[in-house]
This record gives sequence, structure tokens and C-alpha cells, in this order.
Amino acid sequence: MLRGLSAAHHQRGEEGTKDELVYARLFTAIIEHRLQPGMKLPEDALTESFEVSRTVIRKALQRLALERLVTILPKRGATVAKPTIAEAKNIFAARQLIEVGTLDQVVQNIRPSDIAELREIARQEHEAQHARDHRQAIKLSGQFHVRLLSIAGNDDLTDFLVRLVSRSSLIIAVYGSSWSADGKCDSHDALIALLEAGDAAQAKTWMSQHLKEVESALDMSPEEDSEPDFKKIFSEMES
Repeated sequence: MLRGLSAAHHQRGEEGTKDELVYARLFTAIIEHRLQPGMKLPEDALTESFEVSRTVIRKALQRLALERLVTILPKRGATVAKPTIAEAKNIFAARQLIEVGTLDQVVQNIRPSDIAELREIARQEHEAQHARDHRQAIKLSGQFHVRLLSIAGNDDLTDFLVRLVSRSSLIIAVYGSSWSADGKCDSHDALIALLEAGDAAQAKTWMSQHLKEVESALDMSPEEDSEPDFKKIFSEMES
């Protein structure tokens, strides 16, 4: 009996490991733009690629759907999420509230070891920008923001920011970003200097402006109506 329970527990443990592996790889592929917004995620193809059961694939896709990185529609299956303009604006508004709002606590809690870690992430980000490795630069930028917020000591807000940063990566993939694509994305050195000086007010001003500049670099102009202007088309033919 005990041997049977142990075997069953071991089997569930292996299944759980597979769940995490599939989820983690899909998550990374999405935020690194290896899987583009709107791309279909057929269960059969994923099952074959990962060599796991369909159940494992479904669990991973459902988890990603809860995080709004994947969209699942009845009879149409799963696709990589494609944020709308309204969703993009909401995400950056939420980031303003969280990231600017927690900087007072960050400045109170920050230690030299935190400064050193932030400097190292910024250094790697700077190298990625110079190498024009935009995928890595975007990933490191998100890592910087999450590590910074973690210093405030609020795990719930940090977990929430992880989701917002992940969705921000999708937004950049959909709407493009000259801010990151042309290497102008700030390496965060100026913010680190303000944090080291204990200047919370200026750090909040910097962060707010930084997020606004990242957002403004996105091309979020309203999409054109899909229905053509027939009157204009045919009137031009007459002239």
C-alpha cells in the first residue's frame, strides 16, 4: 500500500515538473517575442514538440491565459495574446501607480547590495543595447523594474508587476518601440544614482517620466476602419 502511494506520488511529481517546464518555456518564448502576438498555439503541435500529454499542454495554456499572455477561444484554440490599445494604456497606467508609488518605500529599504545588483542588471542591459540584442535588452529592462520593486518588500505587488512587465513585452511586440529598438532605452544609471543618494522625490519624477517615454515611443495610433471608404474610392476614379 505504502509502495503504491509512493509510486503515485512520484508520478504526480514528474507530471508537476513537466507542467512547470512547459509553462516556463512557453512563458519565456512569449515575452522574448519568439512566439509573436496572435500566433496560434495548437495543442497537437505543442504536444509533439514537448513530448508530453495533451493534459500538460492544456494546463500550461490555461495558466498563461489566466496571466493574459494567451487567449483561448472555444473551437478556435489558443493563441498568443494581442493586447488592444486600451489594454496597453491601462497597463502603463497601472505601472505608473505601482512603480512610482512604491519608490518611497524602496528608498527607505534599499541596501548597498541592492544597489550593486541593480547596477549589474543595468550594465548587462547596456551591453545588450550596444550589441543591438533588443530581445535581451527588453528582458533585462523588465528584470530591473521587478528587482527594484522587490526592494519595497511587498511580494503581492511584485508578483503583480511581473505580470504587467510580461504584458508590456507583448505590447512592444504588437506596437513596436523606437525607444528600445533603436537602442535609446535608458540603462537606468540615472535612477540608480538617485536611489543611492536617497532622493525619493527625484526618483519618482524620473520613473514617471521614464514610463511615459517608453509608452510614447509605441505606435498606438487608432487602427483604420477595416471597411473601405467606397464613396471616396469611386469618386477618385471619376476625376
